Amino acid sequence: MKRLSIAVFALLLSFQAQAADSFKICWSIYVGWMPWGYGAEQNIVDKWADKYGIDIEVVQINDYIESINQYTAGEFDACTMTNMDALTIPAASGVDSTALIVGDFSNGNDGVILRDMETLADVKGQKVNLVELSVSHYLLARGLESVGMSEADVQVVNTSDADMVALYNSGSVSAVTTWNPLLSTILEEDDANLVFDSSQIPGEIMDLLVINTETLAANPKLGKALVGAWYEIMSLMSADSDSGKAARTTMGTASGTDLAGYDSQLASTKMFYQPSDAIALVESEELLSTMQKVAEFSFDHGLLGDGAPDAGFIGIEGPKGIYGSQSNVKLRFDTTYMQMAADGKL
Repeated sequence: MKRLSIAVFALLLSFQAQAADSFKICWSIYVGWMPWGYGAEQNIVDKWADKYGIDIEVVQINDYIESINQYTAGEFDACTMTNMDALTIPAASGVDSTALIVGDFSNGNDGVILRDMETLADVKGQKVNLVELSVSHYLLARGLESVGMSEADVQVVNTSDADMVALYNSGSVSAVTTWNPLLSTILEEDDANLVFDSSQIPGEIMDLLVINTETLAANPKLGKALVGAWYEIMSLMSADSDSGKAARTTMGTASGTDLAGYDSQLASTKMFYQPSDAIALVESEELLSTMQKVAEFSFDHGLLGDGAPDAGFIGIEGPKGIYGSQSNVKLRFDTTYMQMAADGKL
């Protein structure tokens, strides 16, 4: 049987799901996700929700992994997360999810820091504090590969992102892997050295707004409102104007820094301010090869479920096809709504 397209699949789902008029999305502190807090505070999200006759509640959750767990449990309709975490938490739990917005990829916003050590090779034999099985763990593994090492050469210590800065400042740890703004805060310490970062694996750590596929299929107005709000915020914050600087200042303050600090974080983020840029990444040949690397890491670490026989157990669908199982697609990259934004049809 010919493989169903994302659009056809969504249409079929729409007959099974129920339309609603009230929705909840969650986000956590990160340079590429601060726009959601700003958009809620400035009533930009409300404006777009009103346009489509729905209500959208935007909720900040301080613990990143907990936010994804709550989305997976059905407490939120959409949530900000990376491509790897979208695969290993909701998709691996059987929650069919769609990357509605590809907001950016990390281009230096995730990194490995060593205390009083100069190169990544110096980490051998060290304990490394990170959010275990997150993109930080993936970044460390990719970094170790680059210097001919593996995870067997270090000891990973699972640490909440909420505790990372205080733990490093306590002087009790020698190596951490984390993301901004935690990364830049730790790097303010004189003994902190950045020895590997995501700019060395460009495009592999994507930052997404992930939405329940069934909910989206039944409620296209939600997809339109979220994407419309997002690109209005992108247009505002990317402007080299007083209003643009004010927006970035507000986002920086909310994330514990200032305009200069936030602009510095944006400089190490490949933000897709235009929908066409995000669409180009999703429609590229590299998307599925990147997701294959992510799936292979995830399988090697037991993140695809106890019954997963191989890295392709969970199907990942993009415009160029499917990586993995065609009968168990649980993560989808769909440009439909971003294309509407690009075409001015929202």
